[in-house]
Order: sequence, then structure tokens, then C-alpha cells
Amino acid sequence: MTAHLRRAAGFSLIELMIAVVIVGILAAVALPAYQQHVRKGHRAGAQAYLMDLAQRQQQYFLDNRGYASAASALGYASTPADVSPYYTVTLVTADGPPPSFTITAAPAGTQIADTCGTLTINNAGTKTSSSGSNCW
Repeated sequence: MTAHLRRAAGFSLIELMIAVVIVGILAAVALPAYQQHVRKGHRAGAQAYLMDLAQRQQQYFLDNRGYASAASALGYASTPADVSPYYTVTLVTADGPPPSFTITAAPAGTQIADTCGTLTINNAGTKTSSSGSNCW
């Protein structure tokens, strides 16, 4: 009777190792999927910022007959905190004719592993990514 009570009081080493292996397999599958979803969220933040800059550029063009050469002229003191650690945003304008602009967000830090690569939007509203896939 005492042998039966002692055996029921805990786990054997094999049972513990099986549990560790199962947790390891679940973590190996879940972690990459989680990281991809996090990158997708950072990309969405950058896309929203690029689209807002493009919209502000169009309004600036209507008011001033030319595009702003810096985001500060569009009401942004700096790149938002949810975008700046993951993307480097540049704004390039050309006087034309016709005047134009291109806004680019190049991945930085952990976002470099994103499969979409560099995101771009221009004055015509054309949205592209360096990977060629439809990431917008």
C-alpha cells in the first residue's frame, strides 16, 4: 500500500521530459508565427503614417502650389514613436514640372526580417513595396 501512495505522489522523469518536449514543440511553432504578426502590426503603423503624410502633402500642395520637403512642414515634429524604431522614413520632393513627392519607409531593427521590405507611396497615390508582393 505504501508503494502505491509513493508512486502517485509525483511525476516520473519520463513524464516530465515528455511535457518539456511538448512545450518545446509548441514554442517552436508559435514563436515564428507570433513574430510575423508583430511585424505585420508594425508595417500597418508605418503604412498609416505614410498615407497620412501623403494626404497632408496633397493638402499642402493645394495651399502652397508645391510639396513640402520635410515632415515638419506637414505638422509632424518627428516620426511617431510606434513607427520610428521599426522604419526609417524619408520624404523626397521634386519641383517638376510637374511637382512630385515620394515617401519611403525602409525597415530597421527587428523589422528588417519583414518580407515586404521597403514601403513607398508617391504623389499619384501609387503604393509599392520592394518585395514586389502586394503588402499594402
